[in-house]
Amino acid sequence: MRALCVKKVCCFLSKLSLNSSIPCRFGNHSRGFSNEEALILRRLSEGGLVHARHLLDKIPQRGSNSRVIYWTSLLTRYAKAGYLDEARVLFEVMPERSIVTCNAMLTGNVKRRRVKEAWTLFREMPKNVVSWTVMLTALSDDGRTDDAVELFDEMPERNVVSWNTLVTGLIRNEDMEKARHVFDAIPCPDIVSWNAMIKGYIENDEMEEAKVLFEIMSEKNVVTWTSMVYGYCQCSDVHEAYRLFCEMPERNVVSWTAMISGFAWNEFYREALLLFLEMKKDLDAILPNGETLISLAYACGGLGVGFRRLGEQLHAQVIFNGWESVDHDGRLVKSLVHMYASSGLIASAQSLLNESFDLQSCNIIINGYLKNGDLERAETLFKRVESLHDKVSWTSMIDGYLDVGDVSRAFDLFQKLHDKDGVTWTVMISGLVRNELFAEASSLLSDMVRCGLKPLNSTYSVLLGSAGATSNLDQGKHLHCVIAKTTACYDPDLILQNSLVSMYAKCGAIDDAYEIFSKMLRKDTVSWNSMIMGLSHHGLADKALKLFKEMLDSGMKPNSVTFLGVLSVCSHSGLITKVLELFKAMKETYLIQPGIEHYISMIDLLGRAGKLKEAEEFISALPFTPDRTVYGALLGLCGLNWRDRDAGGIAERAAMRSDFGCS
Repeated sequence: MRALCVKKVCCFLSKLSLNSSIPCRFGNHSRGFSNEEALILRRLSEGGLVHARHLLDKIPQRGSNSRVIYWTSLLTRYAKAGYLDEARVLFEVMPERSIVTCNAMLTGNVKRRRVKEAWTLFREMPKNVVSWTVMLTALSDDGRTDDAVELFDEMPERNVVSWNTLVTGLIRNEDMEKARHVFDAIPCPDIVSWNAMIKGYIENDEMEEAKVLFEIMSEKNVVTWTSMVYGYCQCSDVHEAYRLFCEMPERNVVSWTAMISGFAWNEFYREALLLFLEMKKDLDAILPNGETLISLAYACGGLGVGFRRLGEQLHAQVIFNGWESVDHDGRLVKSLVHMYASSGLIASAQSLLNESFDLQSCNIIINGYLKNGDLERAETLFKRVESLHDKVSWTSMIDGYLDVGDVSRAFDLFQKLHDKDGVTWTVMISGLVRNELFAEASSLLSDMVRCGLKPLNSTYSVLLGSAGATSNLDQGKHLHCVIAKTTACYDPDLILQNSLVSMYAKCGAIDDAYEIFSKMLRKDTVSWNSMIMGLSHHGLADKALKLFKEMLDSGMKPNSVTFLGVLSVCSHSGLITKVLELFKAMKETYLIQPGIEHYISMIDLLGRAGKLKEAEEFISALPFTPDRTVYGALLGLCGLNWRDRDAGGIAERAAMRSDFGCS
């Protein structure tokens, strides 16, 4: 082996010496090494084999073992600093080596993804359990899981680190079934083993499996708890995540950040910011990390225009505390750009963009301009990135033109974009629907299919909405048939199913709507509301109230739309007692503030029951200044009650107040 190594070194050094630029690699990068060590590094790089060896021998060390330990330490530090080629030469010229030296060189190769060199060294060197485990890591990282399993089976001895390495490698390569099989075979799994499996299940969207492992774990640490909090947030179960977070026996900055991020990404913006204030009290000496700050920036942006100063204060804190230093990949700057753009402070967003120009931030600002109705500035910025053919910016501009009704320019831009994806097509179709060009939208769907693109569920939802809006049952049924054919076994997408229920209900096919609704495996508030509103529009009070009770029994909380549906149908059916009961429950039990539509339902109920005077008194007691809509409703009811002797006076007062818009 020694003769072979000398040949390798000579060959390697001859190649190395051809690169005259190598010596200048060092300069300031030799910091952390002593003068002698930096000089050895230079000689190794230049090919000064004899001189390097002489320098090694010159450095005083006590005893043979100490010399090997020192050389091994030097080799490791060279490799970690990025000088792997020089570390390899040092390895070859060392007069003596230990198995630790060999493992250090093997680890260096593995960390630099030099699997072929690592494998060659592994075959020739003396091995222990560390060597086998390092090689196991190399194969797993390279995606060669079958080779990793084969190597694991050949290992003469294993420890828990070896088992964990294989489990982690299989998880990283998304083979959860095999990973679980190996995990179950570990003789004495430690907390690292359990945490690896829980994290693996969460990252592969298998939250139920993660829950089972979490429940049966005898010992949990902060990593375990944090992983579960992150997992619940990832699947949008923020309430369960927060419950678990509150139960954590200990927390660190990662735990706090997981919950803050979970709130922010699930649009609980206020909660994210309030939790950060709690974190500052609990971890006063610990700085927030990059992820914390990014989440806070998105939370401030999510609160909108009314909370601009909060976002500015966050940015000031970032600058004052020097937190820009944690922005290693530029994501913090992008989040601040997004925050300013979402808050309507486009000039501030633009100034940050000028400091660090990148395409993603440009797209955020283009969207910001469009949201603020500044199409001209959006166009100006778009022209700077137009040549890059970034689909995000092109799609944003198409949507911007459609929002202002400029369908011609939107379609022109749409046609120019060569690599259109499903999102771009859906934006164009949705824009046509918004501009009431329903036939053109349907035609574009056909073009999309002809181009070989499968429509997204959101594409179908938009067109189903247009069919419902125009009561075009034939078009709705045609789309339903297309959906059934183009989605494998009718993919039970919740939004799509809600759209079908709503479409059939609006088109008058209430039985078809209920059939789809009753077969839904999962229902959200929109599902229940779509069906209740459909029954309400058809005057089916008993069925609407029965469904409302089923909704409450299922544990689903009603919202303002739910109450609008049941109040409306009860009002038209003359169920005075029931309406009063529901209106009271809405405010007192469910703490839902009634909107103008709810008050009009109450006025309508009183008027239809011939209680015009009570309706007028009800309006005078409203917690806001009534407008023409309210008095217009009362005026219409006076016409229905023309025989009422008070109707004329009430109608006159309603007409006057409606005209002048005063109470």
